[in-house]
Amino acid sequence: MGLFTQLATLPLAPVRGALWVTGQLVDTAERQYYDPAPVKRELVALERELVEGRIDEAEFDRREDELLDRLEELEAQQRRMAEGQSPG
Repeated sequence: MGLFTQLATLPLAPVRGALWVTGQLVDTAERQYYDPAPVKRELVALERELVEGRIDEAEFDRREDELLDRLEELEAQQRRMAEGQSPG
């Protein structure tokens, strides 16, 4: 960028800065949303509930299926993001 261009577009600097910050927030939110770690922690907690007798086998199976489906979705989404595709 030349000096003249920088001076001419200086009034737009706050807008560019706000857009950059917004982009960073979106990227961070997507990484957190698509992070499989919380789902894995829920699976561990679910197994603990079963072992401690707080839930029965049927409830365990139902919730485990939901969590494994979610984990599969997250892993597929991470692959798409790694390939440069947009989320969703």
